[in-house]
Amino acid sequence: MAGFFRVWPLCIFGQPVFQGNMTLRPATLADASSIAALSLEVWVGTYQRAGISGFFADYALAEFTTAKTAQLLMDSAQIIVVSQNADGIDGVMRLTVDHGGTITGCDGPEIATLYVQPRHHGKGIGQRLLQAACEESRQRGATSLWLTTNAQNDPAIAFYLSQGFTQIGETDFRIGDARYLNNIYRLALG
Repeated sequence: MAGFFRVWPLCIFGQPVFQGNMTLRPATLADASSIAALSLEVWVGTYQRAGISGFFADYALAEFTTAKTAQLLMDSAQIIVVSQNADGIDGVMRLTVDHGGTITGCDGPEIATLYVQPRHHGKGIGQRLLQAACEESRQRGATSLWLTTNAQNDPAIAFYLSQGFTQIGETDFRIGDARYLNNIYRLALG
């Protein structure tokens, strides 16, 4: 990932640049537990707004672990960037550059994760993480990128639409036999 810094708006000559109390940088194995905890916080808040069911809790606690996050960090098809403030990680973006699956109209990299701690919304962290995903995708020759989000996640949908994404379809997020509607969004990189 050493060459990845060159494309970030907050990096100069391969070194992270701090803005206020925040910097963007490649995630390292040492970040695995922080990324897992952040992912768990954001995911549960997105899917379980009215209360946490045992079904979802079991899934989330099994999925967002330090070990599984470490596996993603070692996977060459994943580019993972974190936003870090003085106290720790407050945002994460995971770009899957070889997603293996095909969704009609989605031929570029997939933003598999773009999470910002809710208390840090509105600080530009999501925009900076998204910009890093776009720059990395352009460097790889992609003309678009895509993502899915929970169809009821109005704040995320509003954010993606404000950044130029267009909805191109729907898909189901599945946990066992349960299905949850997700929207598919695409961004032309131009």
